[in-house]
Amino acid sequence: MDEPISAEARYPAKYWHFLEDGRIQCDLCPRDCKLHEGQRGACFVRGRSGNTMVLTTYGRSSGFCIDPIEKKPLNHFYPGSSVLSFGTAGCNLACKFCQNWDISKSRSFDKLAAQAAPEEIADVAAALGCKSIAFTYNDPVIFAEYAMDVADACHAKGIKAVAVTAGYIHPNPRREFFARMDAANIDLKAFTEEFYVKQTGAHLQPVLDTLKYLKQETEVWFELTTLLIPKLNDSANEVEAMCTWIVRELGGDVPLHFSAFHPDYKMTETPSTPVSTLIQARQIALDAGLHYVYTGNVHYRAGDTTYCPSCGSEIIVRDWYEIEHYHLNDQGCCSHCGEQIAGNFEHFSGSFGRNRIPVDIHSRIRSHSQGNNDVHHKSLSSS
Repeated sequence: MDEPISAEARYPAKYWHFLEDGRIQCDLCPRDCKLHEGQRGACFVRGRSGNTMVLTTYGRSSGFCIDPIEKKPLNHFYPGSSVLSFGTAGCNLACKFCQNWDISKSRSFDKLAAQAAPEEIADVAAALGCKSIAFTYNDPVIFAEYAMDVADACHAKGIKAVAVTAGYIHPNPRREFFARMDAANIDLKAFTEEFYVKQTGAHLQPVLDTLKYLKQETEVWFELTTLLIPKLNDSANEVEAMCTWIVRELGGDVPLHFSAFHPDYKMTETPSTPVSTLIQARQIALDAGLHYVYTGNVHYRAGDTTYCPSCGSEIIVRDWYEIEHYHLNDQGCCSHCGEQIAGNFEHFSGSFGRNRIPVDIHSRIRSHSQGNNDVHHKSLSSS
């Protein structure tokens, strides 16, 4: 039974139309949910209230943390910088292997304790010295209106906006959503329609369409992540087919992250991904022509490090999320041979490191409103 939509949660949503039978169809994502009065879509956060579509999580978050940008993961978007991360609840996919299922699969708003307006979030991000803000933990597509407003408020203060998303979105909202984003990590969950249908309740082609759109029609910097799950999407043939498509359609400069699965949600009996599987997938991707291939959720130095595709030198040496050596100039060129490295770079002033710092958004908002806005992430150890 859907939780009733309270009056205070009825924020007018975009992207819907009436059907001839009186139902409302949500036009945000390819699920095309068709709703009677009081019903919610599959994402749970978009629903019908009277004769309109509403977003029930506008201004409501499951929590805020400051992370290293490499944790999103984005290795070529201002490396070493800090990012203020937050999400809401719900998801428009139904992944059986979800690693954040307690948030993305939540059917209750009990987790949404942190409330903040877009301008308040921008103020806090600026006060904490964050280079960017990330919409993450659950898919920001489903709270697009809130994410876009936060991005606009952050841009007004010189703060970048990052979307961590599965890219499952229709063309019209896709244009408006990504027009507000400076960077994205797109979760390419597999490279077969069978996997998408059986394991996520979605389809592959809309995600591929989003990737081609980002490459061909935007300036958004994006990187890809694929969670390799034993015996489901980790075969050498599938990895090779996916990498061949990426090189052909997106180019060799798109960074690809292979991440290790660990048993969770509805796949607690599935074993964790062996490190050897990630190493093999990385080599397949390099052989296919990708220049920047990484491994995640495992400790593998070569899979953390960025190499120059021209001279082969180690140019950003990482240990997990800590940058130990950095050999790029301020324009993002290799210090050894001068090769331009794909991505967004600036003067490197040090690594934020492995820190994950929870932020009490309410106390920060109060602090800022009282004029105490000179807090930077270098002094956050007591947060």
